[in-house]
Amino acid sequence: MTKHTLDTSDLDALMGKPIAPARMKEPLHNNDFRRWVQAMHYPNLLHYDHDFAAEGRYGKLVAPQSFAVATDDGHGAGPACVGKIPDSHLIFGGDEWWFYGPRIFGGDEITNEKVPLDYSIKETSFAGPTCFQRGDNNYYNQDGDFIAKQRSTAIRYSREAAVEMGAMEPTEDPIWTPEQLEDIQSKKYEYIKMMHDLGHGKRYWDDVNVGDELPVRIIGPHSIASFTTEWRAYLFTIWGGTHRPGMDMEAMGFTAEFAGHENDPVMERDNPELTDGAYFGPSRGHLFPEWAHRIGMSRAYGYGASMGAWVLDYLAGWAGEWGQVVHSKAAYRGPAFTGDITVLSAKVVDKKVDEEGRNIIQVECKMATQTDSVMATATAEIELPTK
Repeated sequence: MTKHTLDTSDLDALMGKPIAPARMKEPLHNNDFRRWVQAMHYPNLLHYDHDFAAEGRYGKLVAPQSFAVATDDGHGAGPACVGKIPDSHLIFGGDEWWFYGPRIFGGDEITNEKVPLDYSIKETSFAGPTCFQRGDNNYYNQDGDFIAKQRSTAIRYSREAAVEMGAMEPTEDPIWTPEQLEDIQSKKYEYIKMMHDLGHGKRYWDDVNVGDELPVRIIGPHSIASFTTEWRAYLFTIWGGTHRPGMDMEAMGFTAEFAGHENDPVMERDNPELTDGAYFGPSRGHLFPEWAHRIGMSRAYGYGASMGAWVLDYLAGWAGEWGQVVHSKAAYRGPAFTGDITVLSAKVVDKKVDEEGRNIIQVECKMATQTDSVMATATAEIELPTK
């Protein structure tokens, strides 16, 4: 087996230096929120049903907390993948979120200030020497209100090494019987019904105890169709919707077959199909098994940023409209593959009043497949109202 190296010498000079901020060209619309929750499989009436939302805390539709990442021009990865690493590819490695209170509504204009943070090199069984690179996304609205900080981790690795080491050999989708699919749908509805039962009510901090388990949430079975729906919910995938930063993928080290013209403002005006990462460029492995295999993946796979949204939505749906996630730190161990389901579970591990006087419930969350293969773990703090 060839001994592979990873050249990260270009990264040092870029750490801590802000890069071009992300900005949508037009104010947000309620349909952006509806498209998002539909794509993220999150049927919370507060975010898509006009009549229900009108009777609630905000008197109108409000974006879910997870929606902030949809206002970026690269689902949060931008500041975590600056610099050139030759012959490299990347996958998401995790997200840490801090939320500061302001919510996102129709008519808002969000700006994301992006700052590369740091990186480290670790040896992995997947691709040998691997770069774990982090960067911050700071989301503000048009009034300057600080909505959230997202600290993303990108895993950058030698594409050639990943294929050669074969940690993820090509595999086939699992086959589900009609009875199994019916059972999955029934279990999915248990979480949805929990949200319906809470309605506009409050989940009180006083009533939650250490050791309590949250209702299980199931997503899937995943498919190329469901991953495509997710991709289309990220606003930067819409032609002409974003002030493009003009990222040069080859300059970042992507091989020519994966570089493409994603986020290229010049090509977008000439031939926009070539700028769509779903068809060409670094994101095509998500939807085309052949290209997934070329970067060391066993079959078509989902988006890391969506996994982060699934965690936030899961916890926020349980907290209800009078609660909020104030902090979440998730580490991704493996992607969602076509044919699999994702099972989210969580347990209350602490209950406290923090230094800011907030009534906090801390949970540990696990995201796993139907075979209990761990996809991600997370620790989060949720603020709840008191009686």
